[in-house]
Amino acid sequence: MALIPSQVLRVAILLSYFSILCHYRALDMPAHQTYGGSWKFLTFIDLVIQAVFFGLCVLIDVSSLLTKGADSREQERQLKKLIGLRDWMMAVLAFPVGAFVVFTFWSLYLYDRELVYPKLLDNFIPQWLNHGMHTTVLPFIIIEMRTTHHKFPRRSWGLAAVCCFGVGYVLWTCWVHQVTGVWVYPVLERITPLARVVFFGAMTVVICILYVFGEILNSYIWDPPHTEKVKGE
Repeated sequence: MALIPSQVLRVAILLSYFSILCHYRALDMPAHQTYGGSWKFLTFIDLVIQAVFFGLCVLIDVSSLLTKGADSREQERQLKKLIGLRDWMMAVLAFPVGAFVVFTFWSLYLYDRELVYPKLLDNFIPQWLNHGMHTTVLPFIIIEMRTTHHKFPRRSWGLAAVCCFGVGYVLWTCWVHQVTGVWVYPVLERITPLARVVFFGAMTVVICILYVFGEILNSYIWDPPHTEKVKGE
């Protein structure tokens, strides 16, 4: 039996995301006042995705409790729709985008932080908030994957959806540059146009790989042979 019920964990994670988003939105940063505001940053978009996802998880938990024991096929049908949406969000958005943000941010940060998170930002963003945006996202989503079985869509459909998200964000980034003349991330200012194309292509491949990794991890945790082995130990 789990030390902390999964329902309680989801509520706690959801509240933490609300806190992070509120503190982030309250920051008095010049970049937030320019075209696109916070929505031009993938980190902020990911925080919204995670908050919506865990909000949906909590909604399903509450709905399950309220309908428990009720003999209503309509309620059961609506609950299955919510569960289907939750599983789709986990597979296509919450895991791959969350893992992508953590992986790319810390990879670039360790190589040269000025490429993605200039030291100047330390004057605006406290360390705990930085880790809330770029670190805890991954363990939170892995906790959810470990405590609840999620059904992934067919791989071709899942990859197509992830690619659409990735290409959509690339186009949005290019549009922001077209309007403002400034790239969202410093790394894009330092490389040539051809290198940007390669960079965007490579990042799209990375997020697709992370989708497949999430699918494999979910299968490893929940497939019958592994589950039976763990129970028998």
